[in-house]
Order: sequence, then C-alpha cells, then structure tokens
Amino acid sequence: MGKIKVTDREGEQHELDVATGMSLMEPLRDLDSGGIEALCGGMCSCATCHVFVEEEWFAKLDERQDDELELLEGTECYDENRSRLACQIIMSDELDGITLTIAPEE
Repeated sequence: MGKIKVTDREGEQHELDVATGMSLMEPLRDLDSGGIEALCGGMCSCATCHVFVEEEWFAKLDERQDDELELLEGTECYDENRSRLACQIIMSDELDGITLTIAPEE
C-alpha cells in the first residue's frame, strides 16, 4: 500500500491510499468531486484519466506505450514531460508519495 498526492480539477489536494499493483485510475475515479471519468474502465482506449505527473516522478514510471502516447497527443493539454494516463500507472513501492494533477476536462 502506498500514498499518492493529487490535485483535483477544482484545485483541492488529496492524499489517497493505493494498493500495490492497482492502477492509479481506480482511486482517482472514486474521488467525490474533481476526479476523473475513466470512461473506458482502464482499457487505454480514451483519455478521460489524463493526469500530469510531477517531473521528479515522471522518470520513475515505465515508458509510455504507443497507444497511450497516441491518445495523449490527441488532447488539447498534452505535456510531453508530464502527461500520462492514470490507468497505465501501476502502484509500486517506488511510487509511494507520487504527486500528480488531474488534467482539465476536454
């Protein structure tokens, strides 16, 4: 179990518990307000779980696969150095304390 630090779409900050091996999409979808939609349920076929990962954490993540990158590049607010889909980030001990911001709705 680890923690993630999240700034939601309304600018509120949250600290959430995430089980090791779970995608970050799950707890972000469960936020009461300002969370993500995750319309595809984590199948990497939409970009409704788009987040900005703080740069110091970005390098610790696995590389983006082509399908994720294609979805992200199609968004209006894509940031090459910070954009990820939360469904593609799997919680690990190394990511305990990761800081991210939920991208604006499109």
